[in-house]
Amino acid sequence: MKVSLKWLKDYVDIKLAPKELAERLSMAGLEVKGIQTTGGAWDNVVIGEVIAVSPHPNADRLKLATVDLGTQQSTVVCGAPNIGIGQRVPFAQVGARLIDAHSGEAVALKPAKIRGVVSEGMVCSEKELGISESHEGILVLPQEASIGAPLAAYLGDVVFDLDITPNRPDCLSVIGIAREIAALTGEALHLPQIDYEEREESIDTFASVDIVEPELCPRYCASLITGIKIAPSPPWLQQYLNSCGMRPINNVVDVTNYVMLEYGQPLHAFDYHKLKGRQIVVRSAGNGESMTTLDGTERALNPDILVIADKEDAIAVAGVMGGLDSEVTDKTDTILLESANFNQVAIRRGCGHLQFQSEASIRFDKGLNSDLPLLPLKRATQSLVELAGGRAARGVIDVYPGKSKPEPILLTAREVQRLSGLEVAVDEMLRVLKSLGFECQESDSGSQISVGVPYWRSDIKCPADLVEEVVRIIGYDKVPMTRLSSPLPQQESRLSLSARQSDLKGKLRGILTGLGFQEILTYSLVSLEKLQKLSPKLELKISPLKVANPMTREQEYLRTSLRAGLLATLAHNQKFEQSGIRLFEIGKAFLPQGKELPEEREMLCAVLSGPRAELSWQAGGEPLDFFDARGAVENVLTQLGLKASFELSDDEGLFPGRGADIIIDNDRVGIVGDLHPMVAQAFELADAASLIEIDLEKLLARITGIKEYQSILRFPSVARDIALVVDEQVSYRRVAEIIESFPLVTQIILFDLYRGEQIPGGKKSFAIRIVYQSPRHTLTDEEVDQTQEQMLGRLNQELGAALRD
Repeated sequence: MKVSLKWLKDYVDIKLAPKELAERLSMAGLEVKGIQTTGGAWDNVVIGEVIAVSPHPNADRLKLATVDLGTQQSTVVCGAPNIGIGQRVPFAQVGARLIDAHSGEAVALKPAKIRGVVSEGMVCSEKELGISESHEGILVLPQEASIGAPLAAYLGDVVFDLDITPNRPDCLSVIGIAREIAALTGEALHLPQIDYEEREESIDTFASVDIVEPELCPRYCASLITGIKIAPSPPWLQQYLNSCGMRPINNVVDVTNYVMLEYGQPLHAFDYHKLKGRQIVVRSAGNGESMTTLDGTERALNPDILVIADKEDAIAVAGVMGGLDSEVTDKTDTILLESANFNQVAIRRGCGHLQFQSEASIRFDKGLNSDLPLLPLKRATQSLVELAGGRAARGVIDVYPGKSKPEPILLTAREVQRLSGLEVAVDEMLRVLKSLGFECQESDSGSQISVGVPYWRSDIKCPADLVEEVVRIIGYDKVPMTRLSSPLPQQESRLSLSARQSDLKGKLRGILTGLGFQEILTYSLVSLEKLQKLSPKLELKISPLKVANPMTREQEYLRTSLRAGLLATLAHNQKFEQSGIRLFEIGKAFLPQGKELPEEREMLCAVLSGPRAELSWQAGGEPLDFFDARGAVENVLTQLGLKASFELSDDEGLFPGRGADIIIDNDRVGIVGDLHPMVAQAFELADAASLIEIDLEKLLARITGIKEYQSILRFPSVARDIALVVDEQVSYRRVAEIIESFPLVTQIILFDLYRGEQIPGGKKSFAIRIVYQSPRHTLTDEEVDQTQEQMLGRLNQELGAALRD
């Protein structure tokens, strides 16, 4: 929210310097994130009056303008087509720093000879002063501007850029900020007086309003102004709008924007003669209904969208954007002015459908009070009567089906002390709350006050909210520092499930970053197309849940897997990174459960791609593959005190034969493998990739958290190499399980896999190194031979394995 200091001074006397005022506002909860000063660089720029204009003797397109500066007169060369006698203009004297219209940089003005005529000064345009981009002509000031006065004193301003929290829609208005300043400084608040002449004819004879959806539109107010003359707004109004970042258009549109910024209540003007049936209907859009909005785009509507309609068609999306068919144009002479209150949900649906957010929708989205619309409507009506030459019909339309009577809130000094630690007298509480516009009544006992919440404070619901108001105006720095009333509770020895999950996530992050992975965070909402790309057949095994009101098409569904976001991020990074990429994410996948809420399953997903090592004359440029991914999984599990086996996986997202299920205690906890080429192609990956996916809930259930000490074996080990010939369908895992079942075996290593002419068809050979070691004594050859004989016997009996010749 941008707000002009000059505009604020219309409502409250401000004696503080801009920086001090910004600090006071920030300390009261209205953060000022920036201060912009207009006119600070306008040294040597004053206001002058053009008293003579004559042709340049040597140039047809140039003129000589004589300007009265009060204490002197100066004749300068001017090429502006709009210069004329009697105008009050900004005049830059030699030495002034102006914006060069061609380069856009600030330069010091020097005397110049233009076509033989010396010119010591310049009549300025808005662009040269840095006000706007307009430089087609000079800036013409109102006749009230004092000749000889510094331009900075007349047009200069300070604009505060405030970061308003969502619970304070009242501060999305100039009066709201002014009220805060009045409370902080103890100054009086001066609100504008509203009074205008009305016609004899009642507005009821011209138009009617029907609210079909009272839950979505609790209140609708309207006024009618005839005899409107569309014209540019006066300079002061244009200046206020520009200072708040809004572009002036014409007096009607500018007045609606001006009052919206002033009171925080959005308004909209309809061309009355374009309303069919002279009727306003607030209803939901029909199936198949459409309308053309002010930006010229035809919009398809649906029943979730609240519209403003006439007797036949929709003419605006409520609180978001008006329609082209009822737009105010230069030919408009009668307008119906709308000031209404709409449900936040209806506004969000409208914004989501149009993919558009306006200053009006931003305010409605914060939850405006339904008591607000009438006063801004009358203020805007008054302004149109004064600035557009209109005449107002008698009375206003005020349809208010959602009217309710707010209950007062009781507040005691004890409650203020309990919640804040501040000891505040009842009189001080009354002073603070009354300065903010609250209606307060002290009880007979004097121990508590009854507080009536003003209509503009929709955020005040309970005594704690009032305590916050008292404390922030008095000053958070006044809150005393005290010790805790009791010691911190002892941490439980057995952590809760959520704490254990958090602890596991922290450990995983540490392990994976230590292995060279980088953590990423992706959105939980994805598109259906991305989820389909995870299958080579572009088919979904699990139907994801669709969001009722998605922000964009890219965020329509709750993800059922972390893979889509991770692979999309990998594809993006591959465009800028030539070395190896290792990414991981820890987050939730959302699995549908019929009509119930989805199961939120904590998952770890990681991806590896690119060369294994950095570019070097020693490195061969081998790519990261399945074995790197499996090594990462084994490293993670080892550090967590777990041991897993791996079985051939049938996961369709992995390359057939190059993927494995991760098995712990006969339960599948995840997968690891090379990504299927068709999936990689669908995500436009530049290189092959390997994928890891682990269910953290299953993993957590197998972590005991208790580690047993095991002393280092001090007796020597014995290594034996064997080559086993087995049937093709026998997996290495089955072989390893039998070998590891013997207590003297401490390590097995598969160092070769052979298929070829030297072994029969349908067979394969595993070359395995087996390490034997005893914790109690040095092994003899006889002990090792006996153990190995028993081992080979079991391998032969259970798997048909035989030693290779």
